[in-house]
Amino acid sequence: KITTTLGDNDGDGDYDALYSFGGRSFSVLDRFGRMIHDTGGEFEFLTAAILPGSFNSQGLPDSFDSRSDDKGPEPEGLTTAEIDGRTYAFVGLERVSGILVYDVTDPRAPFFVSYTNTAESHGDIAPEGLSYIPAEDSPNGKPLLAVGFEYSGTTRLFEIVD
Repeated sequence: KITTTLGDNDGDGDYDALYSFGGRSFSVLDRFGRMIHDTGGEFEFLTAAILPGSFNSQGLPDSFDSRSDDKGPEPEGLTTAEIDGRTYAFVGLERVSGILVYDVTDPRAPFFVSYTNTAESHGDIAPEGLSYIPAEDSPNGKPLLAVGFEYSGTTRLFEIVD
C-alpha cells in the first residue's frame, strides 16, 4: 500500500521512489535530527523466529501474514528507561501484540534484549501505550512497565527483571 501523492521526483508521470505510511522499525536520531540507526526489517525477522505461526498477523491465529502488505508487526508505542546505568527502549508491536526490549545505551548500535507477548496467556491484544515506572515510584519498589492494550481494553503491569 503506497501513496500516489509522492514519488514522481522529476514530474514525468512515473514513480521514481515509493512511499508508504507507517513503519516497521524504530529509528534513532542524533541531536541534529539525523538518523544514526534504524532497525530496518529486524522486527519481522525476530517475530518470525519467535512466533512463526503468527508472522505479520493481526494477533489472531487465522490471520497469518495478513499484515505484510500493510505495516507488518506495526510498532506503535515506545518508551525509554534508564535502569542500572543502561538505557532501554520498550517497543509495542500493535498487530502481533508483543513488546520488544532493546538496549539503546549506545544509540549507534542498539541491540535486541527480549520479547514478551501475553496475548495467548492473558488475552492482552494490541499494545498501544507504554509507560515506564521507575523503582522509586513503584508500589513494589521494582521498575515496572505499564502497558495499555487497545483491542482487548486491558492494562498490564510488567515487572522489569534482569
